[in-house]
Amino acid sequence: MGVYAQFGGYYRGHYQKVNNGEWLMNRMKVPVQEYKDTAGNFNPIKFDADKWARIAKDAGMKYLVITAKHHDGFALFDTKASDWNIMDATPYKKDIIKALAEACRKQGLRFGIYYSQDQDWGNPGGSTGPRPMRQGWPNPDSARIDAYVQAHGGSWDPVQTTKTFDQYFDDVAYPQMEELMRNYGDIAVIFWDTPNRIKPEQAERLMKMVQRYHPGIITNDRLIRRPQYGDYKTPEKKIPDLAELNGQDWETNMTMNDTWGYRTDDHKWKSTEVLIRQLIDIASKGGNFLLNIGPKPDGTFPQESVDRLKQMGGWMKKYSDAVYGTHANPIDVMDGGASQRRIKMELPPCMLLYSIGLQMVR
Repeated sequence: MGVYAQFGGYYRGHYQKVNNGEWLMNRMKVPVQEYKDTAGNFNPIKFDADKWARIAKDAGMKYLVITAKHHDGFALFDTKASDWNIMDATPYKKDIIKALAEACRKQGLRFGIYYSQDQDWGNPGGSTGPRPMRQGWPNPDSARIDAYVQAHGGSWDPVQTTKTFDQYFDDVAYPQMEELMRNYGDIAVIFWDTPNRIKPEQAERLMKMVQRYHPGIITNDRLIRRPQYGDYKTPEKKIPDLAELNGQDWETNMTMNDTWGYRTDDHKWKSTEVLIRQLIDIASKGGNFLLNIGPKPDGTFPQESVDRLKQMGGWMKKYSDAVYGTHANPIDVMDGGASQRRIKMELPPCMLLYSIGLQMVR
């Protein structure tokens, strides 16, 4: 649930050229203060944590993960480390993470957190992920902006470089993660993302801290590029071949349409049949399914997502024995061309909220 959902992929009369919604601030090079000012209109009054959790459970999911902070740095929780958050910057002034954590516990769902630990465009010092203007909109000043971005490590606004990354890590990333680990009850999963400037000693500090609060927590492989941490691999928008997996636990991250964050012009919805076939394919190879939902700025899910989850839930009620508690068949192709059997899952099907966006993990 992020400020970017209000844009719907549209800025200054143009849809963002690269087809996603959550990267709009970066790809369109929106000035930091201009972007932050839009939080004054962000008021997801139709958000219903209990409804979200019920939808997840009825779809056959076993846990839910919400994006507590995406790359724009906007926090959906009550944080003391930055005023760029839903409590201080918006008229809504309610802690989304708290409400959803409580709703998941009521529904018997395990709860997880997505947190952008390295990339942060709204808090000074965070890494900024260089992207050329051609990925955003035809700004007549593109050449100058691209040159500035190249000279400043991806930053397009001077305020982004007023602190170092080390200051950002100590002042924002580490204390926010500690708040999330300390204040929201049992956390089952952490999904890190886009490591760039984080140092080995910083990654080690984070891992020790989260394991101190939650010794049994499961984390993905995106905390830092080297050395590698994490319990599972995260192929994105693809289902890997068995040869790519090297026997590691894994989870495919998949969109329902083409985008992660909400975008008004993305109507390329996968059919329920396609999504179920993807689930079967992933399960047969021993993987987990992280299926994205990008909620609207009012806090509701697009109806297309609701319909597909309901249909998938109906299928799961009939055939869940072929998914839950199963294991990968070591035989690639069985007699008669039958497909592989399923997996034994440490993490059964679930939902992950991608900023105002939900993802479902098997």
